[in-house]
Amino acid sequence: MKETFDVIVVGGSYAGLSAAMALGRALQKVLIIDGGMPANRFTPYSHNFITHDGRPPVEIASLARKQVAEYVTVKRMEGLLAQVEKEKHEFVVQLDSRQTYYTKKMIFATGIIDQLPDIPGLMDCWGKSVLHCPYCHGYEVRDETTGILGNGDYGFEFSGLISNWTRQLTLFTNGQSTLSPGQAAKIRHRQIPIVEKAIAQLDHHNGSLQRIIFKDGTATFIKALYVRPSFVQQCSIPEVLGCELTEDGYIKVDNSQRTTVHGVYACGDNTTRIRTVANAVAMGTTAGMMVNKELVMEEFEQA
Repeated sequence: MKETFDVIVVGGSYAGLSAAMALGRALQKVLIIDGGMPANRFTPYSHNFITHDGRPPVEIASLARKQVAEYVTVKRMEGLLAQVEKEKHEFVVQLDSRQTYYTKKMIFATGIIDQLPDIPGLMDCWGKSVLHCPYCHGYEVRDETTGILGNGDYGFEFSGLISNWTRQLTLFTNGQSTLSPGQAAKIRHRQIPIVEKAIAQLDHHNGSLQRIIFKDGTATFIKALYVRPSFVQQCSIPEVLGCELTEDGYIKVDNSQRTTVHGVYACGDNTTRIRTVANAVAMGTTAGMMVNKELVMEEFEQA
């Protein structure tokens, strides 16, 4: 029997759940496909999200799932997307379990995959003492001995930004600096050392940084390290459907979270560098409301 939904939301973390809640409250029939791999699963606490500041992400997500489940038109299932095909006025959605569903609209809240530097010990510290965002974690490591693993424009930008949280700051370029002479001069003027030694590994205790060990055998004490990893899209299907990506590799959306393909929306980390729970929730809510409006108005105008 053909099972059809008004909207299928791919991704069951904060953005996806927020989109589903907005749609459930608008009485739309919704299916959430949840792969169960939220990006912030590595961090013990979430911050800068009003009413939930300092709570474990797993608790926030669990409460969100419980609240979304109260809406009878919303169904959630665990699984991975295998393929999506567009046929006239609907999308045919197939899971890796070979189950097939049909939908009028799609929302991709599928996130991204961080590609971390290949430095032993770094992954063990990711989300705990190796950090990506000072707005999420900077307060907790304020005034600590802090490093930035970066070079060039990123190293310069973050040297300025992180200096707001600590004066005990060092820029580690992990090899020869690619800073311009002007950038290097401004960093050093702020009493921020630039260390060009190649890094061998990070010494830590249960994810809590202790030292950076260099390939020349020397080491330096460190408590927190900021890194901006490269990334790839968690799900390639939006691009297969024809959704444009930005120069940085994010799914291109407008202010209503519409992609460049009619009927397809995207929200959350797959669309923006601003990776906070609060922003994911806001984007998901916007996507849900805008999809509902599109559905309602399309039906209204057909009359």
